[in-house]
Amino acid sequence: MSRRVTLVLVDRSGAVLGALPPYEVPMPWWQEVADVVDGARQHYGVDVTVLRLLRASRDAPNGGEVVYLAELSGAGTPSMVGVDARDQPGADERRAPWAEPGGPAATLGWAAERLAERGRLVVRPVQQRAWNLSAIWRLDTVSAGGPAPADMPERVDIAREPVWVKQVPQFFAHEAAVLRWLGDTLPGTAPELLAAGPHGRLLLAHVPGDGRYAADTAERDALAGDLHRVQLRSVPDLDQLIAVGLPDLRAPWLADRIRAVIAAHAPDDPALTALADGLDARLAAVAECGLPDTLVHGDLHPGNAIGARDARMIIDWGDSFAGHPAFDILRLADGDASLIGSWAARWRSSVPGCDPEHAIALLRPVAALRHAAVYAGFLDRIERSEHRFHAADVPYWLDAARALL
Repeated sequence: MSRRVTLVLVDRSGAVLGALPPYEVPMPWWQEVADVVDGARQHYGVDVTVLRLLRASRDAPNGGEVVYLAELSGAGTPSMVGVDARDQPGADERRAPWAEPGGPAATLGWAAERLAERGRLVVRPVQQRAWNLSAIWRLDTVSAGGPAPADMPERVDIAREPVWVKQVPQFFAHEAAVLRWLGDTLPGTAPELLAAGPHGRLLLAHVPGDGRYAADTAERDALAGDLHRVQLRSVPDLDQLIAVGLPDLRAPWLADRIRAVIAAHAPDDPALTALADGLDARLAAVAECGLPDTLVHGDLHPGNAIGARDARMIIDWGDSFAGHPAFDILRLADGDASLIGSWAARWRSSVPGCDPEHAIALLRPVAALRHAAVYAGFLDRIERSEHRFHAADVPYWLDAARALL
């Protein structure tokens, strides 16, 4: 599966210049744009920055015909075609700052200033991702001093070191505070936060290795062990983390959020309505199982770990919240009973007398409803043209919760 991409080009002021004829890119994932940028350069000899999705032929990701808005960021006057009337960029008050013309340049300028303060020069920014949940660039940098490459105006050495710029929406702004806490208390468990700035900007040190998407059961169990150490350490600092922005999804607030989602998306569903009515009692029974509330990653799967089989860091803390630690193992285990068993054994060792298995049994449908609430929250806060990234997720997770009752 691939994408057939059309780019509607604008200049820095936002004026529409025209559209590039469609071209194929190999990666199907709509939010991944490195090959979109490369394709514009290879096919039409222009440098662009992808701003946002305008339209797609499919109702949900990925693949198919995809139309993006892109800013022409370099010299060149490519041969363009007319812009489809459906693809005229409009205004949306919920638009992310990196999705506007000039927004990426402002973020890259901020990153270059922070790196200059550290004695490093950016020699090449490479756009990696652009969608409603984040914008990501890899910056190839060199240290000041030493012999200069021919194309560099200043003296630099040639030992290149990647650094990462990530920009997130306001509802993920607490990621900086969580990374800062992790760096102070458990260095090496997450990427080093080099700087944080306005509009959700993060400057992150490079983490060597690969995403651990293909991790087997043993490696996923080790990842669960990594997070267990983080969660135990977070218990005494949880109020401090909430004070600096970590969302609070402990029992009362979680129950309110779930009831609101059921009322908005499934008000006539008797099974889910009954669950909503009994949610306070269910969560009280969870509390009686004796596990503490902790820092929860919120989207713990192997792809959110980078490194090697025997050593990794956990990335993407934007979904994190204060709440029950079982939510993470339910996401990571994905039905693997052996991982649930190992997780339960760790908690029984750390908190003698607790009942992790009963907590898991009570929280299975609640975890599915929490996912529905997460995606409903995205839809409430992102611009309309990008709703198709998440619209199918709310009914999916409501159906999953119903199946678990």
